[in-house]
Amino acid sequence: MTLAWEGPLDWPITRGALPVLVLVVGLLALLGLAVSSSNHWWSRRLPCAVVLAAAGTVLIRFWVDDWWHPLPEGLPRKVVFWIGIALLGFLLAVFRLPPLRWRGRFAVTGAALLVLLMSSSQVNRQFDQYPTLRVLFAPWLENTPKLSTARAKSTVAVPPGKALSEEWHRPSGLPSKGTLSTTPVPGTKSGFKARDGYVYLPPAYQADPRPLLPVLVLMAGQPGGPADWVNSGGLAGIMDGFAAQHQGLAPIVLVVDQTGSTWGNTLCVDSKMANAQSYLAQDVPDWVHANLQTATGRGAFAIGGLSLGGTCAVQLAVNAPQVYGSFIDMSGQEEPTLGSHGQTLDAAFGGSEAAFNAVDPLHVMARQRFPDTNGAFVAGKSDGEYGPQTQKVYQAAVNAGMKATWTTVPGGHDWNVFRAGLSGQLLWLSQVTGLIR
Repeated sequence: MTLAWEGPLDWPITRGALPVLVLVVGLLALLGLAVSSSNHWWSRRLPCAVVLAAAGTVLIRFWVDDWWHPLPEGLPRKVVFWIGIALLGFLLAVFRLPPLRWRGRFAVTGAALLVLLMSSSQVNRQFDQYPTLRVLFAPWLENTPKLSTARAKSTVAVPPGKALSEEWHRPSGLPSKGTLSTTPVPGTKSGFKARDGYVYLPPAYQADPRPLLPVLVLMAGQPGGPADWVNSGGLAGIMDGFAAQHQGLAPIVLVVDQTGSTWGNTLCVDSKMANAQSYLAQDVPDWVHANLQTATGRGAFAIGGLSLGGTCAVQLAVNAPQVYGSFIDMSGQEEPTLGSHGQTLDAAFGGSEAAFNAVDPLHVMARQRFPDTNGAFVAGKSDGEYGPQTQKVYQAAVNAGMKATWTTVPGGHDWNVFRAGLSGQLLWLSQVTGLIR
């Protein structure tokens, strides 16, 4: 993703000098909180703070991973470590406050806040969720125009054996950038309660005659939501960059909500939890056909996502192949999961292994072939958790006759990988959907 250097809001906070400065200042603040000339401090208060911080970290990890369990893969070790450091800074400040005067209390509180800032910065560097302050403050800064559903008087479709780029040519006066709008995508048939999505319309969509462009339905991970692709993913910048290199042509992107909430996990199946598969296979394409002028048919519709969204993309590709002819799986799991196989069966499939096998991609691909489906699999080179799982699904796709590709990019399970995954697969996607040769 290319970041505009317009001011402090656009300074990188996950790379370069700034996060290093935050780390150094935070460590000095932690050292200042830990050092004292009091013998009582060294013999009692400091050990007590360290023990309580360690115990609190263990409890937080237990609560998140074993009780609440919002993340199927659990908290990464580095994240647990920095949670512990933040807790230690807080406890050191608590133990130092009582004997101090107001000036000293102010300094100790400031030091604790610096430790918290340092820990938060290091967690952010782990995922690259907020590469700049502008992305961090996006929910308050964001202002997207209303989606226009106006129909062009004439259109240009892809003739047999050709690409759209060979039939449509950029007219003079075409805008250099596309539009990004928020929009509700209701679960009319499924009853699924989805949060608002986003629609990216490339510059070519604003032309008349209007080229009938392919559509990419895109999903975020969990925790998360559609706004993640817009803010952390830099969706508009990636798509505008591609369009600039292809005469204003790019796929239309519809970012949808497949979870219903930040921490939700519907497994993208129809179950007692939610009818998420029906939402993605029926309501979403129905909304596209009703509100946009696009290419039609499974060959022009693709679905993709990151992490949980990548898992969902494969699920829809094999369980609704009549809708989606192509998919992009970025760092997805080998099977839909709520943490353990037993938990998943009980929560969504009534304990039935057969019901799970009926929709699980690995089982579906083992019994059915998909010679007319295109799939792109992407994973971070250092993603030891999801990388092997994604590769396992890729191999199953190849064995099922899909036209599948496998790509690794630098990084782990983070937004550096997801941004690179999307931008790196746009050329492939545009080719398999008939946009360009």
